[in-house]
Order: sequence, then structure tokens, then C-alpha cells
Amino acid sequence: MSDVLLSPKDKKDTLPYSRPATPDHGHRVGVYGLGAIGYHVAKNLANSLSSLPLVVYNRTVAKSEKLAKELGPNKVSIVQSPAELVDSCDIIFTILANDEVVKSAYKQFYQALQATPSGTVKIFVESSTIYPTVAGELDNLISSVSHARFITCPVFGAPAVAAKGLLIAAMSGDYRSKKEVAYLLVPAVAQKVIDLGGNVEKGSAPTFKLFGNSLILGTMEAMAESLTLAEKAGVDSSVALTLLNDLFPAPIMTGYADKMAHDRFDGTQGFSIDGGIKDASHIRRLTSELNSPMPLIDIAHQHMLTARAGHISNTLQGTAKYETLDWSALVSGVRVTAGLAATGSGSHTGVVLDE
Repeated sequence: MSDVLLSPKDKKDTLPYSRPATPDHGHRVGVYGLGAIGYHVAKNLANSLSSLPLVVYNRTVAKSEKLAKELGPNKVSIVQSPAELVDSCDIIFTILANDEVVKSAYKQFYQALQATPSGTVKIFVESSTIYPTVAGELDNLISSVSHARFITCPVFGAPAVAAKGLLIAAMSGDYRSKKEVAYLLVPAVAQKVIDLGGNVEKGSAPTFKLFGNSLILGTMEAMAESLTLAEKAGVDSSVALTLLNDLFPAPIMTGYADKMAHDRFDGTQGFSIDGGIKDASHIRRLTSELNSPMPLIDIAHQHMLTARAGHISNTLQGTAKYETLDWSALVSGVRVTAGLAATGSGSHTGVVLDE
């Protein structure tokens, strides 16, 4: 995702809502999920809040403790359970790994709401990449409780972009809740908010997120195939990258191409291949339901599976370089199908053509 801020003259497009009644954000804000993106979101939110510390919960408490140590007790408060997070906060963000984890979290939220009814509005902001129908289920669950509101707010951008507060957020759901959350996010966490209307399931932010990820994944697959062809033909990877950068000078493309060309597949510094496979599965399910074929995504899905299988084998043998792979490692799946080693870009012998 581009790390260039939007022009100030586009303010109405950056924040498509009028300023809320409480522009100083006098809410108690919480975050559940301190993964690769969630950690930076939480950090930027904590630094932006003027009065109350950010409340955080993570299943691995060491991540919460790391954030609290980094920012100090005046900025971060740790709770020990999802129920305590709900009891403590007015606005709760969830940024979690997959649909099942998200559904489990919201079941606990619902139980907490039932056990301790609130007289004030609580807004739940789901920022994970989930299937649209799951968003509908969560909305029905949370909105059945008095004074509880649910909106979806997936974000676009790699961890490095999140660290700079330059994510792009897409929102669906209750209008007043979106307005409150949008002014929390911009400019602390996101550079822009896109409004996808009131329905959290159909034509919604979760669907839009899958559309956006299909663009990224399809582009990566095309680049992986072209870079592999160039390598087999004996074209130096640095020369191939130079042309790609000249033709398509978009940071998201050049960044992933650079990772592919230099085997920089550390998933802890980017988007994990497990997440990529999950998102590709969601996209493929959506294409099946809508009869809208995307063969490039089908192929990318297979190449990520190949890459992950190779990584698992290497892990068992004790030769894996990374704890988890970045989804750009799909190029290793392309290389294997082309008869090359999965890694070691630049070391393969090119085809010698007859004169």
C-alpha cells in the first residue's frame, strides 16, 4: 500500500462523515488482537488518546506486556479477558487471525454484555478479514443487545504502513458509530476511510476487503510467474526488477517484487502465508457463489499451498529460515512448478539458447 499521505484538499473523501459530537474522543477504547497489524494499530491509537489509556487484550499476554513497556502505564492498560475488555470499554476493536477466532471472541463479548448490561452505547469494530456472511452473523448477535452496535472496518496496508499510520480503512454498519470510529482512526491510524454503507454483509466492507486483496494477490501471482520466466531465461533479477519498477512504479508492487527477487519471506514482518491462503479461500468461495471466475486466484492459491508445504517440510528437517512465510513466498511455488529450486533466486542457471 502506498505510504504517501493523501492531499489535504481531499478531506471530504478522506473522512466521509461530519465531525461527531465528541471530537475529543472521550471514550474508553480497547483493542483485542496484537498481531502484525494489530500491534501498530494499538500503538498508534494509544499515542493519539488524550486522556484515558488504551485498554488491550491479547491471548499471548507477552505482546500486551511488550506494548505496555514500550509506551508506559499512562498509555496502555492490560486486561485479562475479553469480558473485562467489554466491561472496561466503550469502543472495542478486534483484529484477529481468522473467522473462527473472531466468532469465538464475539461469543465471549455477547456473554459479557448479557452478564453485565450497559446503560451506555458500546461500539464493536471488527477489523479482521472475514467472510461477509460471518459479519452478518456477528451483527445479528451483537445488535440483539440493547446499547450495543457493530460495524466492520477492515484495513489495507502492510505492517510497515500500519506503523506509519497510513492504512486505508473501509467501513460498513451503523452510521453514527462509523462517524465516531472514523475520527478515532484518522489521522492516527489511517490516512483514509471509505464508506461502504449500512449493510455489513452485502456490498459491504468485508466484501470490499476481499476485492482489494484479490487485486494484490493476482498482481503478485503475475509478477511471480514473470520473474520466474525471466530467471529461467537467464535475465539477471536486478535487471528484471529495474524494468518492473520503471513500468509499474507502485510501492505495493515493487515491494513484493523485491521480496520475491531476494527471497525475503519473513512472515513476521509482513502478511503470513496462512493469512494469504485463508483470504484466497474466501475470495474463491465468493467467486463460486457469484459465478464470477478468477482463475489467477485459483492458481495463486495452489502456489501458496505448495510454498507452505515446502516450508513445513523444511521446518521438520530443521532447515527453515523463517518461523512463518510471507505470502509473497508463493513465488517459490511457481519456481517449483517451473523446475527450479523453491529458493535461491539469482543462483539458478538460465536456459542457454542456440544461436
